[in-house]
Amino acid sequence: MKRTFSALLVCASLLVVAGPPAVAVAPSPAAYAVSDLVPGIPGGPRRAEEGDTPDRALMPRIPQGRTAEDPMPRRPRERQWHIEYVPRSEVVRRGTRASSCSRSTGPYQRQAERYLRRDVDGRQSTGDCRAIRRFQQMHRIAPATGFAGPVTGAVVRLMRAKKDPNRAGHCPERPERTACVDLDRQLMWVQQGEQVIFPPVAIRSGRPTMETRTGTYRIYLRHRSHTSNLYHTPMPFAQFFDRGEALHGVYEDIYDGPGSHGCVNLTWTDARKLWDVLKKSDIVHVWGRKPGV
Repeated sequence: MKRTFSALLVCASLLVVAGPPAVAVAPSPAAYAVSDLVPGIPGGPRRAEEGDTPDRALMPRIPQGRTAEDPMPRRPRERQWHIEYVPRSEVVRRGTRASSCSRSTGPYQRQAERYLRRDVDGRQSTGDCRAIRRFQQMHRIAPATGFAGPVTGAVVRLMRAKKDPNRAGHCPERPERTACVDLDRQLMWVQQGEQVIFPPVAIRSGRPTMETRTGTYRIYLRHRSHTSNLYHTPMPFAQFFDRGEALHGVYEDIYDGPGSHGCVNLTWTDARKLWDVLKKSDIVHVWGRKPGV
């Protein structure tokens, strides 16, 4: 009996030392899935074919008398904004500014936290939102509410690749100029040997069922002011490397829509800069698989 009583005293003393029972911490709110999101600023539908070559299996037709050095393609009317995808309840009416920080956890919350050197817990906080919002404003992502959606995630991925885009070694280092097209990360750059001579930029590759073909090719045709044969839409700074597939600029948001008809789309500005870097017979190396394709 004495032993039992002593044991009870010891247990009681341990409970006092241990303190009160731990309070359960509320679980982190689940991040929204990309499929649950909608454009944060509503706009009119875009023609699906705009900016794409009509048939990626066919060779492009160049009108007689036209050359690669045709007049400069028309410039975009204004500098492009990148429209973020957000929960339906956080859509901002066109012409208005987002006035408050999003409390929602986006699908790319952890990636944004890591890049912005925040505590990586995958959970939105006031400090996280302010940091993400500043990043969005800097990179013309709208609405800049601090919600880490797929566009913010893509720009974070691009910024992280700036230092060493070929860190994984997927693009072969050749003495010739090589355009490296990374479908996994939706990026491209140009390297010559170990030197990057054109920094990584965002791309938009082929949509489902019209995926950009992988492999190693050479640029066989360049046409600065190319127009689609079928849709009669502009394909500025087109550099064809595999039948109807080309590197070329687009006038719409590079992050808009499910993808191209197989071409590698770039922003108008990036396509213009790339035009001055690559030449006919330069190598184009394409690998990977576009997420969701």
